[in-house]
Amino acid sequence: MLGETVIHPGLVLILGAALLPLLKGHARSALILGLPVAVLVLVWAIPTTTTVTTTFMGYELTPLRFHPATLVFATIFSIMAFVGGLYAYRQAHIAELSAAFAYAGGAISVTFAGDLISLFVFWEIMALFSAMVLLMNRTRASGRAGMRYLFVHLFGGVVLMIGIIGHINATGSVAFNLMQADSFAHYMILAGFLINAGAPPLSAWLPDAYPEASPSGSVFLSAFTTKTAVFVLLVGFAGTWVLIPIGLYMIFYGIIYALLENDMRRILSYSIVNQVGFMVTGIGIGTEMALNGATAHAFAHIIYKALLLMTAGAVLYQTGKRKCTDLGGLFQSMPITTICAIIGALAISSFPLTSGFISKSMISQSSADTHMALTWFLLAAASAGVFLHAGVKFPWFVFFQKDSGLRPPEPPINMRLAMYLFSFLCIALGVYPDPLYAILPYTVNYVPYTAEHVIAQLQLLLFSGLAFFVLLPMMKRTLTISLDFDWFYRVLFPGIWRMFMRIGNPAWSGVKKRTLSFIEWLVDLVTRHHQPEGILARTWPTGSMVLWIAVLLGGYILLSLFV
Repeated sequence: MLGETVIHPGLVLILGAALLPLLKGHARSALILGLPVAVLVLVWAIPTTTTVTTTFMGYELTPLRFHPATLVFATIFSIMAFVGGLYAYRQAHIAELSAAFAYAGGAISVTFAGDLISLFVFWEIMALFSAMVLLMNRTRASGRAGMRYLFVHLFGGVVLMIGIIGHINATGSVAFNLMQADSFAHYMILAGFLINAGAPPLSAWLPDAYPEASPSGSVFLSAFTTKTAVFVLLVGFAGTWVLIPIGLYMIFYGIIYALLENDMRRILSYSIVNQVGFMVTGIGIGTEMALNGATAHAFAHIIYKALLLMTAGAVLYQTGKRKCTDLGGLFQSMPITTICAIIGALAISSFPLTSGFISKSMISQSSADTHMALTWFLLAAASAGVFLHAGVKFPWFVFFQKDSGLRPPEPPINMRLAMYLFSFLCIALGVYPDPLYAILPYTVNYVPYTAEHVIAQLQLLLFSGLAFFVLLPMMKRTLTISLDFDWFYRVLFPGIWRMFMRIGNPAWSGVKKRTLSFIEWLVDLVTRHHQPEGILARTWPTGSMVLWIAVLLGGYILLSLFV
């Protein structure tokens, strides 16, 4: 270890999560709200030059090291743990909250990991406890979704481990630094990271799982898994060109499916894939401006996406309904929740004076600076699509459109306070982005509020909004099911297995019956010969034995005469 003794922020949160179920009353409440604050203080108290090393099985591990983007991601993860805990602590089961804090601790630990072995350990901690967050909703749907979620992420962990082993065998080093996607091992590592990012073809795990969590569970889930994937891609594969088409695919995949969706939380889940696509595209571009944009957008996205899911969770908590066809007119009795949802919708749409405007535009600008005309055009078109599905569709169908007749009250005070905090941050970052820009990985002189940029973005958003209301008859939701890649492992593969079992069971029964009959015959044969009266168990007289020996010896002599 270099420097003074250092307390690892991620491990503090994981250990604190283990203590939560053991405490009661005010002590538990104090730990829920105080632990993330203490972790945030620890993140900022550690000098960025600090490196902690240890030896394990002959390898030098680095469980704590600052990468250029560590401070940004560890900071927002700590803030998310605090606000998520505030949103959840009166409603969520303590086991869910404990799992959520351990999940957040694993994410923070990933941002500090300086070697691939430590990274893998914390990566799997995240997979385990995020699945527990999902399972803690304790419904049949969440149980099934949780098992599918766990299967996908364990598969991703296996892929990642194959890549790590191959990398170590080829290089002899476990250090986690920038890699080139030029070998099988590195492609496996890249694939393991992309699975967690929600990249194709397994993008469907995210909208399959997140909507089945509890209102507070979906808020936690939205923040950590995909953004830690963005972090490790930024550290390990910045500038890898293949990430550009992958990111663009994610962007439009999320838009199309969100526009088709009827479930408000599935709309927002597809939107996560869409927004992470912007970050992946920026990482693929690989310039300092693009990497700053991906980092800033991850920071802003965690805030406005959690805010949107908090408002959706508040609606679900108060009404028990989640389909757009069952909702509408809620602004009349939930005006505070409606305002918070509109703020989050404006932020995700990159409306000026909101956090999305000062982060996403850096990615678009980097594509223009590098003369990637097609990428710039697609990003601009995607910004309009984001406004359609998350900026207009979500608040319109949930809080306005037809009057559903529902008059639920506002959610409990702790849920409202959490929404207030993130609403404030969405606007504060949009108005004054300098504190965020100051901690980005690279020093880049970027001014978001130019007349050209503001006017162009407003034109894009206003025409997108006009298109939504012109096409509103086509946008109305119905009780439909959107088929996605998860259909293969949710429907097709289980169906094939059941068909195989129906066909194979009679044949297997016949094989099993014949095998058992053969075994019984063999046992009977052995028993007949070896039981006390059997031929091999009898005591033969000495005279008989001498006679047989003489016969065999005579036969041998006769045979030798003719050979």
